[in-house]
Amino acid sequence: MKRRSRRALIYLALVAAQVFALFPFWWMITTSLKHQVEIFGGLEFLPQAPTLDNFAALFDRYNFGPFLANSLLVVAFSVAGSLLLGTPAAYALTKLPTESWLQRQALIVVLLVRMLPAILLVIPFYLVLANYGLLNTRLGLILVYTGLNTGFVIWLMQSFLAEIPRDIEEAALVDGDSRLSALRRIVLPLAAPGLAATAIFSVINIYNDFLIALTMTSTPDAQTIPVGVSTLIGKIQIQWGPMAAAGVVGALPIIVFALIVQRHFVRGLTLGAVK
Repeated sequence: MKRRSRRALIYLALVAAQVFALFPFWWMITTSLKHQVEIFGGLEFLPQAPTLDNFAALFDRYNFGPFLANSLLVVAFSVAGSLLLGTPAAYALTKLPTESWLQRQALIVVLLVRMLPAILLVIPFYLVLANYGLLNTRLGLILVYTGLNTGFVIWLMQSFLAEIPRDIEEAALVDGDSRLSALRRIVLPLAAPGLAATAIFSVINIYNDFLIALTMTSTPDAQTIPVGVSTLIGKIQIQWGPMAAAGVVGALPIIVFALIVQRHFVRGLTLGAVK
């Protein structure tokens, strides 16, 4: 009897935690389907007269399409670039015959870049991009995010690559593969779950960034979704309906990407990326 009661309490606590975690998303979705009058009319958990006017206004009146396109392009190229740069660097630190103290020092230097607050970096980045004429451009954002995220990729991928036995790679080298071909044919397929987990964390970090995107851009030509959502906050009134709709639209790419790579992601978490 005591065991059943304890199990029931555990399930009740889990359900309560899930409700607590998912309620903000439910509230955002229901708010996006309400009229402006209904939003301010009182506490209603379900829309009385569901409407898609907020989504229509988001793209017609507030021109949200460019913000979404900019975010998708910037995130895709930034994550791809940081993976292309960071994965071989992590491989070199993990697999190549170097002194262990040198590897540790290199990883500490990489980690220091992630430890610096973004507010300390925006002014140097702004000056560099201004000198090269890359302010308010998607290319400028891609370069900044790629540089910042490469250290994160190195730190995560080195823990995944360390889990791959050296014997497998050495067997490929004996068969005539070079280091690069062994990395491409043997190591990377085995590290696919780690790549997926690293890609998801990288996408979330870049996709949600507000400070750098706000500082480096000034028009919808290069501004991303977080900056676009902030434009719905006026001096007199906040457009709660379109803002909730923007939250729903902005969350969809992350959800779709997570569903695509979830199998590798769950497996990747067990390989030591999150310890």
